[in-house]
Amino acid sequence: MAGARPVEEASAARAADIPFGAILDGQKPLVFRGLAADWPLVREGLASAEAAMAYLKRWDAGHPVTGYTGPPDIGGRFFYADADLTRLNFRAEQVGFGAFLDRMAGGLDDPAGPSFYIGSTDLDIYLPGFRGENDLGLGPEVLGAEPLASIWIGGRTVAAAHYDMSNNVAVCAAGRRRFTLFPPEQVENLYPGPLEPTPGGQVVSLVDLRDPDFDRFPRAREALAAAQVAELEPGDVLVYPALWWHQVEALEPFNVLVNYWWNVAPAFLDTPQTTLLHGLLSLRDRPEHEKAAWKALFDFYVFGPAERAAEHLPEAGQGPLGALTDIKARRLRAQLLNRLNR
Repeated sequence: MAGARPVEEASAARAADIPFGAILDGQKPLVFRGLAADWPLVREGLASAEAAMAYLKRWDAGHPVTGYTGPPDIGGRFFYADADLTRLNFRAEQVGFGAFLDRMAGGLDDPAGPSFYIGSTDLDIYLPGFRGENDLGLGPEVLGAEPLASIWIGGRTVAAAHYDMSNNVAVCAAGRRRFTLFPPEQVENLYPGPLEPTPGGQVVSLVDLRDPDFDRFPRAREALAAAQVAELEPGDVLVYPALWWHQVEALEPFNVLVNYWWNVAPAFLDTPQTTLLHGLLSLRDRPEHEKAAWKALFDFYVFGPAERAAEHLPEAGQGPLGALTDIKARRLRAQLLNRLNR
């Protein structure tokens, strides 16, 4: 993308050597060239799309997957179908994995044909055994949590810029991928769309970053000034933190991405997205002076140092203000549900 600076590159002999802590603490995406170059899928993809598809079919467990098909006129950009942002421009269906790959194969040589896409699909459930030959070996001993491994398969597709709530290790396993990344503070300049419906479960930017309409979205210039771009070849790995916005373009007739999601927070914590939704319900439309007061309370209880709100209290009286445990989280969740249901 013109004007955007490339994501910085680093080297690692193996995935366990990636400085994950530094990436998260410094909020600094990194590219690692060729880290997955020895994967059999990478080799098959370099041979041909057909070879890669045949290799993937070997691992098919027979469970239906969700296949997405878009008409030719969307140009691979899975997005909204109308200006009201109430309908999507593609259809989703439950279909056999191999059958959908065959459908893709039939359109590989037709650049003006429909767009086909299999979104985030759990590798261990749908392609068991695949990770025995194609894996980065990242477990809790490296990441501090068990990562979720997913696969993404399609033609020349475009996933509009969005954010995920987990940190991401993205492996370009076949074809080529272009990631355009933005730090979380660029949210306003990316013009987020509706909370629902969404093309893939997350809010997406309304800006087509390939051809921005600056008359309609003038602040997009500021976002693009902060953008970083990663151009990934087969076997390359990109690591970036949670909540970073990213548009993902698949650039070849056939493309495969494998990714690992993980969080460093304890599993008993709820998703902050729920808090955001409740904030819309409870805070956003209150008078400005009340919102300012609540902001001070949130800064004290939530966004400041974790120990601050309880440091003057005896341990027996700290309750959920002290360090959270699984049991404390259950009690707090029950208290919250009770308040929401009354």
